[in-house]
Amino acid sequence: MPLKDYTRRDFMKSIGWVSTSLALTGCEGVIEQITPKVPPRKPNIIFIMADDLGYGDLGCYGQKITETPCLDKMAAEGMRFTQHYAGSTVCAPSRCSLMTGLHTGHCQIRGNKEVKPEGQSPMAPGTVTIPTLLKKAGYTSGMFGKWGLGVPGSVSDPMEFFDEFYGYNCQREAHTYYPKHLWHNLQRVELDGKTYSHDLIMAAAKKFITVNKDKPFFCYMPITIPHAAMHAPKALHDKYRKMFPQFENKIGRYTGPEVQNPIAAFSAMVEHLDNGVGEVLELLKNLAIDNNTLVIFTSDNGPHMEGGHDPKFFNSNGPLKGYKRDLYEGGIRVPMIAWWPGTIKAGSLSNHISAFWDILPTFVQLARLDPPEQTDGISMVPTLTAQSKQQQHEYMYWEFYEGGGRQAVRMGNWKALRLNVNKNPDGPIKLYDLATDLGENNNIAERHPEIVDKAQRIMAQAHTKSAQWSF
Repeated sequence: MPLKDYTRRDFMKSIGWVSTSLALTGCEGVIEQITPKVPPRKPNIIFIMADDLGYGDLGCYGQKITETPCLDKMAAEGMRFTQHYAGSTVCAPSRCSLMTGLHTGHCQIRGNKEVKPEGQSPMAPGTVTIPTLLKKAGYTSGMFGKWGLGVPGSVSDPMEFFDEFYGYNCQREAHTYYPKHLWHNLQRVELDGKTYSHDLIMAAAKKFITVNKDKPFFCYMPITIPHAAMHAPKALHDKYRKMFPQFENKIGRYTGPEVQNPIAAFSAMVEHLDNGVGEVLELLKNLAIDNNTLVIFTSDNGPHMEGGHDPKFFNSNGPLKGYKRDLYEGGIRVPMIAWWPGTIKAGSLSNHISAFWDILPTFVQLARLDPPEQTDGISMVPTLTAQSKQQQHEYMYWEFYEGGGRQAVRMGNWKALRLNVNKNPDGPIKLYDLATDLGENNNIAERHPEIVDKAQRIMAQAHTKSAQWSF
């Protein structure tokens, strides 16, 4: 069945519908160290990361408005995760956590800090990242999309880590889909300001995959849809404008051209993203490398409220509370789909609690390398391959410096949250039981002082001070 013909009904039939509020597994301690089995060949690895896509923005996670048949089919052919978390609740620190395998109490970049005229706060020289590690295992690495972790030509330029780069170096420049320039390796590519950047980025990524099909490759695709400006291809935009005529008088304003009916534009953007993912999966099949390629799709944080987007209308955070910049579940829990024909069981569902800092040890193990000593992550190879018991986290930790400063800890089904940390580092902690209160509506801290004390100790232990980022 062609990807575009695959409907939400087909998805539900293929795996059986399960509510995405879903059961929660406990992880009060770390299971004994396990050496999971690794597939006999080093797989190609493609990591596709949407920008500000919410937990509820895909059909396979309950979305009822926007059509995402390709990602729904990817989930039906692969594994859908219900408890996967981004590295942070905004762009740059989430990407740093992903690249370095460290949570935001340890990683170098813990917030968005701008550098003029172009770029963000850089990582230090010699930073260990996924591509630098995979290079030791013979992987060719390419990045296509938005970087946000340095300055063009600096020690933290993408070309310090990847063999090829095409896209935005600066996340501020990525606020529009019609930029005046992109970057290819170290060369600035001048554009006319009328060309849709996402299509250029996807074309470059597909070319990289094709060129490197006969050797192990790592293709990192931090694409920009559906971030900020609601710029969408005209045909899809017109399709949804007919569906949502009540919003024709609404104007979306951000950077670049204003958008009439940004509600329709959001759905159009996400469907365009969905089409692109389908094209990547079809390319792998046509190149006959699909059975030796792991593809992961996820998002860098929860849904935004910018450029005229209305996450409430779309139920973009699903059953979760909070949005981008929150450490409630809606700001950090994200969709994740893993696809690897012949290795990952089709239509499988995982409640394993995982986060961006687990991606580095997972990829390193698949490449048959030892993980670096400095990592907060745990390999998810056992979950992906179902060949051995999965080691669990004792806890998960996040910190964020905007909005007064925030810390969050997850311990099994317990979720602890501290607000206004900048003013009061030892302030009160809210506590939620995610097993019975997924929406984090009932603070039960007073009833469980021993759990609150444990969370407070973890917050103190997991946070390390740095010159730029400290409460």
